[in-house]
Amino acid sequence: MHYTLDKNDKYALIRLHEEKLNTLISADLKSELLIINSEGYNNIILDLTDTQYCDSSGLSAVLVGNRVCRNANGNFIVTGLSDGVKKLITISQLDSVLSISPSLEDAISTISAA
Repeated sequence: MHYTLDKNDKYALIRLHEEKLNTLISADLKSELLIINSEGYNNIILDLTDTQYCDSSGLSAVLVGNRVCRNANGNFIVTGLSDGVKKLITISQLDSVLSISPSLEDAISTISAA
């Protein structure tokens, strides 16, 4: 899995540098999200700008991040959604469960204001 991780005082930002978030990537992403959370980061931003495709296992990884942050009274924000990924989230009715930000700057502002 190709990604970059930026850690800040208030949040961790993981930028996924993969075109597809699928079965081949999802287990690694889940593990990374759990590790980041276990290091004390309750606020995680997942930037999917480079990701054009997502399947059910990819959504499962995103939901793991959402769950661990909420359990730690933090925020999990997804940003940089392509039209295809956004459509899958909407069809799955996860747009009412996930915090989705239109831009990375908005996501950072949301966490900074919390």
